[in-house]
Amino acid sequence: MERAILRRLKGSPSENLAKLVLDDEEVHAYQEYANTVSLRRLKYNDHGPVHMRTVVLNALTLAELLHGAGVLLSLEAEETGTYEDSRTALFLAGMLHDIGMGVTRMNHENFAVTLALPLIDRFLKIRYPGDIRKQVVLRTMCVECITGHMGLLTVNSLEAGIILIADGTDMEKGRARIPMMIAQDAKVGDIHQYSSAAIERLDISPGTEKPIKIAVQMKSDVGFFQVEEVLFPKLKMSPIKPYIELYAAVIGNPVKRYL
Repeated sequence: MERAILRRLKGSPSENLAKLVLDDEEVHAYQEYANTVSLRRLKYNDHGPVHMRTVVLNALTLAELLHGAGVLLSLEAEETGTYEDSRTALFLAGMLHDIGMGVTRMNHENFAVTLALPLIDRFLKIRYPGDIRKQVVLRTMCVECITGHMGLLTVNSLEAGIILIADGTDMEKGRARIPMMIAQDAKVGDIHQYSSAAIERLDISPGTEKPIKIAVQMKSDVGFFQVEEVLFPKLKMSPIKPYIELYAAVIGNPVKRYL
């Protein structure tokens, strides 16, 4: 997964930053502890290094599809940054958006900002040495992306909308594997694990009518819970919704189109 991320960023200033962050001991410690709390204490699904890298990869894919279709992301459209600056923000926000799970599930996106800001500042000083204006713009964008990733806060930038969808599209069965293994008794919230376990594959690719196509394949119809109750509410809150086609189907059955 890290190799896939670096391939997406190959030859760009964001690639050098990504190498530093992916190898950073403090970032890794935050991600691991967030996952320990999520899996062992809360008996919830993956919120650790794999999930956060998946969100980064999904976000870069979504941004690339929009960019390739001629859609300007917010920093470029507003002339406060470039497409490459947006990719830097997406990478940093994706890598840090769930570290607040180490504190608690409720409001974890806000706790993530508290924990992430010193890291964001440290990395932005490396990425934009001496450029205070650019550091401020990117810091602010990262905060919007992180605080908005649950879909509980109205976000206005396409970048934050990308992180929102990138998070919602990490729903394949592997994310629920560990909590399903350690679960002892039925409890409220198990539907998230069972529905995630039903998702065989999620693909993000160019659409036929819009820049982005999201296609979900599942082995049983319980997987529709992930699409309709997890992903779709985030889509409704995301500024990139107009650019997305959404399809879902139980393997071997007719495909249902949502957008």
